[in-house]
Amino acid sequence: MDFTAIDFETANASTASACAVGLTRVRDGRVVATAGWLIQPPPGHDEFHPRNIEIHGIHPEDVRSAAPWTDQLDRIAAFAGADVLVAHNAGFDMSVLRRACAATGDQCPPYRYLCSVQVARRVYELPSYSLPFAAAEAGFTGFAHHDAAADALACAHIIIDAARRTGSGDLDTLAAAVGVRIGAIPAPELLHAVA
Repeated sequence: MDFTAIDFETANASTASACAVGLTRVRDGRVVATAGWLIQPPPGHDEFHPRNIEIHGIHPEDVRSAAPWTDQLDRIAAFAGADVLVAHNAGFDMSVLRRACAATGDQCPPYRYLCSVQVARRVYELPSYSLPFAAAEAGFTGFAHHDAAADALACAHIIIDAARRTGSGDLDTLAAAVGVRIGAIPAPELLHAVA
């Protein structure tokens, strides 16, 4: 069970406005590394909306000295390598990757990805499948929700627990066991062919 869990926070309603990322690397079903850092959102997507600040507590002055998206993309890719990415509501986080790259002209890596919300809905019976509820069911509690690093770690624990409950040794087996699919960000040449 090897993967990298990822979580982004955004400055405003634009998914290109990445202002923080959290990452958790899992090997053999165990957390082996975590990281998180602030991001200077791409120009044109760098206005901080009060509602977003209220959610994650990140202010414009907090990211002033952070590296811009292009540099951060290299750091994210170095951490994740060729892993399948896992995110809680992966559609959002993969959109952040794609849209921030589009905003800066960077090539978005063609990651495969799995959504822990979809997995949790198939494995758990909960009143809500939001990250705190699903993480608590996985035995991971007391984390700082909307801190990107903490959220990535919580997401990793959901997948580790779901794999244990289903007897799955890898993400492909887990996805098949619970009836969800592993998505893929199209390779750059495929994006151009569709456009």
